Order: sequence, then C-alpha cells, then structure tokens
Amino acid sequence: MLKQLLLIIFFGYTTTFFSQTITIKDKESGEPLESVTLASEDKKVYVVTNNKGQADVSDFVGFNKIIIQSFGYETQIVSYNQLELASFQLNLTASLLAMDEIIVSANRWKQNTRDIPVKITSISKKDIQLQNPQTAADLLTVSGKVFMQKSQQGGGSPMIRGFATNRLLYAIDGVRMNTAIFRGGNIQNVISLDPFAIEKSEVLFGPSSVIYGSDAIGGVMSFQTLTPQFTTEEKPFVSGSAFTRYSSANNEKTGHFDANVGWKKWASVTSISSNDFGDLKMGSHGPDEYLRQFYVKRINGVDVVVTNDDPLVQKPTAYSQINLMQKVRFQPNEKWDFQYGFHFSETSSYSRYDRHIRYTNSGMPRYGEFDYGPQKWIMNNLSISNMQATKAYDELSIRVAHQFFEESRISRNFNNPNRAIRTEKVNAVSVNADFTKKTSDKNSLFYGLEYVMNDVNSEGIDENIVAGTSQTGPARYPQSKWNSYGVYVNDQYKFSEKTLLQAGLRYNQFVLDADFDTTFYPFPFTEAKINDGALTGSLGLVYRPTAKWVISSNVATAFRSPNVDDLGKVFDSEPGSVVVPNPDLKAEYAYNVDLNVAKLFGKNVKVDVSTYYTLLENAMVRRDFTLNGATEIIYEGELSNVQAIQNAANAKVYGIQAGIEVKSATGFYFHGDLNYQKGEEELDNGDKSPSRHAAPFFGVGRLGYANSKLDLQLNAQFSDEVSYDNLAEEEKGKPEIYAIDGNGNPYSPSWYTLNLKSMYKLNESFTVTAGLENITDQRYRPYSSGIVAPGKNFVLALRAKF
Repeated sequence: MLKQLLLIIFFGYTTTFFSQTITIKDKESGEPLESVTLASEDKKVYVVTNNKGQADVSDFVGFNKIIIQSFGYETQIVSYNQLELASFQLNLTASLLAMDEIIVSANRWKQNTRDIPVKITSISKKDIQLQNPQTAADLLTVSGKVFMQKSQQGGGSPMIRGFATNRLLYAIDGVRMNTAIFRGGNIQNVISLDPFAIEKSEVLFGPSSVIYGSDAIGGVMSFQTLTPQFTTEEKPFVSGSAFTRYSSANNEKTGHFDANVGWKKWASVTSISSNDFGDLKMGSHGPDEYLRQFYVKRINGVDVVVTNDDPLVQKPTAYSQINLMQKVRFQPNEKWDFQYGFHFSETSSYSRYDRHIRYTNSGMPRYGEFDYGPQKWIMNNLSISNMQATKAYDELSIRVAHQFFEESRISRNFNNPNRAIRTEKVNAVSVNADFTKKTSDKNSLFYGLEYVMNDVNSEGIDENIVAGTSQTGPARYPQSKWNSYGVYVNDQYKFSEKTLLQAGLRYNQFVLDADFDTTFYPFPFTEAKINDGALTGSLGLVYRPTAKWVISSNVATAFRSPNVDDLGKVFDSEPGSVVVPNPDLKAEYAYNVDLNVAKLFGKNVKVDVSTYYTLLENAMVRRDFTLNGATEIIYEGELSNVQAIQNAANAKVYGIQAGIEVKSATGFYFHGDLNYQKGEEELDNGDKSPSRHAAPFFGVGRLGYANSKLDLQLNAQFSDEVSYDNLAEEEKGKPEIYAIDGNGNPYSPSWYTLNLKSMYKLNESFTVTAGLENITDQRYRPYSSGIVAPGKNFVLALRAKF
C-alpha cells in the first residue's frame, strides 16, 4: 500500500513537473501568435495557442514529432526535447506560401489538407478583419470563390458550383443548420450567424453527403465559433476584445464585445454583437432601371405612392440585429473535453425589397407591404470528446443539439385592407456520434451515426387592418415531422508519403409525416408520408509527386431528400402562379467528378486549378400541376396557375476554379480567384434552360502590402454579364430585378468594383481599420439579386483587445 501511495505521489509530482507552457511569437515583430496549432503526427494530440501565444504542451512529453502550423507562417516540425532546450520559447517565420493547412470540415476531425482529396478553402481571421464584412453572408464572399445573391439587405444566399439554397449545407460547430423548411428559393438563414463570434470558416466544394447527409450537393459551409481557452498559469486567463464600426452606404452602427475567462479545467467565453443598418444607398453610375423613384407609404389609412427624395436610396431596406453567444468548457483531464454552447440571434422585421419593386400591369405597386417578421435562431449544443484509445476508436466526439427557428412573412396588396401573416416555427434536434480509428500505420478509419428530427409548426393569420379584425388563415406548410437516420464510414489508406486513397459510404433513411388542413384549399388528401432511403459514396485520390505538387481527384454521389418545403408548401412563386403540395416526391441524386491541381513555383508563386462536372438526376423542380383536375385556382383573390415541386428534370453543371497567390519577402502580395460555371436543366417541354443558380463568370484580384503593423490592399471584384438568352426561364419572369437591353428584354449587366482596404496596429491593444469600397460608385445588382449593391462606401472600425 505504501509503495502504491508513493507511486501515485511520484506520478502526481512528475505530471506537475512536466506541465509546461510554450510561448510562440512572430519572429520579426516579437508579437505573440494566436491560434497556432501544435499537433502530433496522427492528430490525436493537439493544442491551440491563446491570444497571448501560449499553450500547455505537457501532453507532448516524449514526442519526436510535433507539427506546428499557423496560417501565413512556415510549418515547423520539432521534438519535445527541442522545445525543452529552447526553454519553451518558439518564433515562427512568416511564410511566403504554403501547401498545407489544418482543416476540420472534411471528416469533422482536425486533418491536414494534404490528406484531403476535395477542394477546401479557409477564410482567415486576418482577412475577415481587413475586409470587414457586415454579415456572415458577406464573410463568405471574402473567399473569392462564393457568389452571393441578396433579395433584401437582411439576407444573403450563397451560390457554389452552380448550386444554392437547399442544395448547400451549413454546419455550425459540426451541427447542421439546414431545416425541413429550407426552400429552393433564395434563403437568408446565414445572417443568423455572428461573424465576430466565428473563429474559422471553411468552404468545402462539391458533394459531401457521406459525412453530412442530405443537402450537401454543391458544397458545405462550415463555421467554427470561438472556443473557450484555459489558463496555462496559476492565475485565471482573461482576454477579450471590443469592436465598433461605421459604414456610410447604409449608415451602419455596429458594436461587439467578447470575453474569455479560463482556469485550469474550466473556461468560458461570452460574445455579444449589435448591428443597426439604415436604408441602403446604391451607386451613381449604372442602369436607370435600378433607381428607386418612388415608394409606398401608408398615410391616413391609405396606401400612397410617395416620390423618393433621393432615388439612390432603396426604401425600405433598413433593419437591425442582435447576436449572443455563451460557451462553457470543462476538461477534467487530457482524455475528456466537454463543451456547451448557447447561441441566440434575432433580427428586427425587415422588408423584402424585391417584392416592393414588383408592379402590376398598370404600373402601380403590387404590394402595400411585404415584410419578413423577426428572424430568430436559438441553438443549445453539447459536445463531448474522448481521446482515449480503445478497440473501437482512438477518438470519439458526440454532439447533441437543439435548435429553434422562427420566421414569418407579412404581405398585403396595394390599398387592400387584408394582411396575410404566415409564421413558421421549427424545433430541430440532432445527435451525432463520430469516431476515428487508426487500424495501422497506413490506414485510418472515420465512421459515425447521425439522427435528425425537425418538428414544423406553421400557422396563418388574416387581418383586416381597416376593421381591426383578425381570423385564422391558411398556413404556409402542413404540420409536419421530418426525421433522418444516417450511418457512414470513411477509410483513408496511405500507400506512401506521396499517395493516399480515400473511400466512403453512407446509408440514410428519411421519414416525413405531414398533416394537411383542407379548410382553405381543396386538397385531395389530408396527409402525406414518405419513408425512403438513400445510399451515397465517394472515392478520392491524393498524389504528391514532390513537395511542390498536389494532384487530387474525387468521384462522389450526393442526395437531397424531399423536405416539408418541397412536399407541402403553398406559396405564390411569381405573379399569377401558386405552388401547391405534392406528396409523391422522391429524393434527387447528384453524381460528381472533380480534378484539383496545385503547384508551388519556388517560394513566391502558388497556382491552383480545379475542374468539376456534376449531374443532378430526378431533380425537384417547379412545374405546372393540377389540383383536383384544375390547372388554375383562386389564391389570395387572384386566379393563379397551379404549380408544384416535382421530380421532373435532370440538370448538369460544370466549371473551373483557378487561383494564384504571389508573395514577396518585401511584404508585397497578389491574390487572384476566377470562377467559371455553366449549368443547364430540363424544362417541362423537354427544352434546355440555363441553370438559375449557375452564377456568371466572377472573380477578385487583390494587390497589397503587409508588415507587422500595416496591411494595405487594393482589390477589384467583377462579374460577367448574363444576357437575356442566357437567363434561366424562371428569371425571365422577374423583369423588375433586371436591367433592360436594347430589345426591351431583362438581362444582368456585367459590373466591377474597386476597393481600398487598410488595417493599422496602433499598439498591442488597439487596431484601426478603414476602407473605401466601390470607389468609382458603380450602380450594380449582382445576378439574380433583388437589391442593388452598395454604392461608394466609407468604412471605419476600431478594435481593442485585452
């Protein structure tokens, strides 16, 4: 007993003795480096430095290889003994270019991009701070590889490789955000995320259904929010930041504050942001069709068309938003990690601008009001990680999450007293269990289980604003439950240091139960049930002939199961048409192949090119339909053509993405991204139409200079024209959002902007950021958008950290 007691005391002493804190700094400036990753070769042991550049490396005792990586710095591989000899002080040298990076979106685990056969791009914190995106939608465009559509200022619907909306998937801290009412039309859910609370953003291009299940057809946008940091000393670790920003184009007033408090085993991070955006002002030079000459105002109980004092100001587009986040972390030992996160986001009501510029045949406004009610998102997320090797796994991660979504639409025709309010509430529960197991020196296994449940509650209220009365109205959706059960396995085999093969397989069962109310519409059914399955797979290869070459290819399938929006929606999709439920839907499938090549020329130039081809079969599209044999019904007082979502088409998308990075030792750099995509889909009569969500040729070029205190950048963004002949058929039915060509037809003109960005570090605590966007004051509307982009915009921000 005495020997055991002495042994316990000895090991307790040695554990304390070996509790070591490393400090990592920039070699040139001597400033501490935050978010540096230190990882073992198999990624089973890893730590990340805090904002003081510190991390506890006691778990690496005896390791011969510790891989130290940070975006923009040269990778170092050292042993624990080397760190010990250096007194646990390390300086990193800024790299000109790098071929490797730590990412998490591919398999939900930290991995090096050298082991990933698909294209992934990361958006660094430094780029976000320099570009100053107003919302999470704007944040995605910082990558230069994502095209953003907006129907109103409070929105943003990404387009990736010819796909958008419910064919793209959002993941927040590993939890899927997509719900059963994600629609095929443009969505704005991404703005619920707080860009100030995001630690890292990744965009995974192409199908990813093996890991993420339904909806991951065009790509996955993965967001990792701030992680609570522990102390590496005896006293608590306290850090945080405060931020304020003003933008002239929409009179933006934004404030943010976050604080981290960490002890040895407990840590907490709190974040709060507030945004206030005024009406957005467009540029002076561009199509006259975009001008806002008048708007509707309610005066003495009557809708009145009022002349706009400044036709460049888009009324009404103002809105506000608040975001809160609280995360708590508990790490009892090196084997277990518990994290709980609470997220809250709410916007004010805001106008759907593209509906406010829709007119009747007589030239009068179609709507007296068309607004979105407050958009709410709440997430509770518990994450449990275990890094204790067993026969079944080396690492285990369990995520249990509950999300609540609320959104509503408020519409009323011009000088009509009847207001329609349609409100949707979704409770979403998800459970994910993900495992890794290294079965040999060359083989790694990733596998997991997923359960998702969406409970959709929809209600309608009809108000008479003159009489002051209200009554129950038709709901937008049936009362529904959507369930998904998935199991997957992904295997990686390294033939050598140069060659890696990855293969994956997933089976998914999806069940949908919907109950329809026939009080308002004569549906020939009262319920609909779907119980079906989907099998998807992938096969990828990574080949590195030298340290400066990477060649990868991936063949994958993906699927999207019918959701409540597809099956049960009642909605006016365009003037004179109404979409009704279709209970006979099946899943749609995508088949994709891509080839990615990256080459480093010397130390100064990096070029990467990706090509892809995707075929979508059994696509769910809107087509003419009948209801009880009728091709037309009365909807909101108007005789409307009956349509429904149907498995009625095939579609294909192909394209190329190219990027170049040039960096010099003197601090000058150039980045360029080009994106070309073409898509087509079948029409009801068998003809072909350009795909609605295949963005025009677009890109960005950035020329800049950076040192330890200053980052100065001039960038140019551009988008090609979409002529009338190349417009999707359904886009031709929205002339109000397009310019008019010489033949009187709608089209989307090409556009460009010049933008100057600067960031200067005043001292260790304060950084000022200033920018002049759209310097030439162009008036442009990104393809398929309902709102015109900002004109000349001056941005000024001040950041303080402690």
